Amino acid sequence: MQIQLIRHATHLITYAGKTFLLDPMFSEKGTLAPVPNAPNQHLNNPLTPLSVGLEQLLDIDAIIVTHTHRDHFDDAAMSKLPKHLPLFCQPDDEQLIKEKGFENVIVIQSEINWNGIQLIRTGGRHGQGELAEKMGPVSGFILKAIAEPCLYIIGDSVWYSEIESNFKNYSPNVAIVFAGEARFLEGSPITMGLADIENIIQTSPETHLVISHMESWNHCLLKRDEVREFSLKYHIEEKISVPENGEIIEFDAQELV
Repeated sequence: MQIQLIRHATHLITYAGKTFLLDPMFSEKGTLAPVPNAPNQHLNNPLTPLSVGLEQLLDIDAIIVTHTHRDHFDDAAMSKLPKHLPLFCQPDDEQLIKEKGFENVIVIQSEINWNGIQLIRTGGRHGQGELAEKMGPVSGFILKAIAEPCLYIIGDSVWYSEIESNFKNYSPNVAIVFAGEARFLEGSPITMGLADIENIIQTSPETHLVISHMESWNHCLLKRDEVREFSLKYHIEEKISVPENGEIIEFDAQELV
């Protein structure tokens, strides 16, 4: 398995011989308005450019969309992606994605098998309480295949009982953590931060974490260096990867056993 962080939530994942594009956001740097009622109002999104060319992002076998907020699936990606490719999504996003012209939308209610890969949809909570309700439904996905590590894409969520249960039930070898501790001017964070990462480590100490979703959107305040310092402080640096944009991380199933 190979994971390449492109930017923010956008990743290229090579898994069981197929290349998935996760949460495509193609907008050029600084072309989108800041998230309102959030920190860093003087900064237009995205804060960083794409780390690879569009030709690489279009040379894929399938697309996974965890939810359709603009930092995970933007108009630029919707217009440029081939419409015939399989696109896996949560039920709540089916209509919108089809309206954008995508012809092969595969809604995952619970789980499916596709080309020898099991895709399991999991829940998420995009914040706490009433704010989470306003943010709308979000999903994560677990990928399993013979001779591949079990991969858990958590999606935009904070730590709560279902996330804990997923780690206990599936024992993923690798998890992609959408961190950044995104927040508004009031209320608690709506994506994971250091406390959530600590909860994951305590619950599933054998899982290798790939921490992304940082330093590319104006309301994501957690920095890469903070995560690296955290991992060193608790001597878990071998279990945490904090990739730069464009960086590729490879995992071998046998080495993770």
